Amino acid sequence: MNIWHKFFINGPVLTHSPEEMRELGRLIGKNLSESEVIGIVGELGAGKTHLTQGIMEGLGSSDAAASPTFSIVHEHRDGRLRACHFDFYRLKAESELFGIGWEDYLESEAVLVIEWANLFPDALPDDASWLLIEHVGETDRRVTLAE
Repeated sequence: MNIWHKFFINGPVLTHSPEEMRELGRLIGKNLSESEVIGIVGELGAGKTHLTQGIMEGLGSSDAAASPTFSIVHEHRDGRLRACHFDFYRLKAESELFGIGWEDYLESEAVLVIEWANLFPDALPDDASWLLIEHVGETDRRVTLAE
């Protein structure tokens, strides 16, 4: 079990605002180890980018995590661990990942956080952690660690 999985030991975590989603991300980021891979799944507007922003902040990155939709990947090198934020939303085929050096990222010691990971689930390693974000109200979200 990854250290940060302890936040989900009692089941899903409920957040009630974008700031609470970021705070959950900060807690996760502070407890990540190198080479961890996290796939984040949720509908548009679920809070995937807010969670990722918090993760990057928890890792100590001062580089704001914006959705990398148009660039596919954004690297954060200024935190306690190197981290890469991916967004698979605009990819049409898994083969496009190889054009950005996906295999090299997987073999690196960087933390990989992937929004819309469900679009190409087979691209993630078997030991990847999966977080599912669901709308349960206007600003309320349920974040589940899928096993």
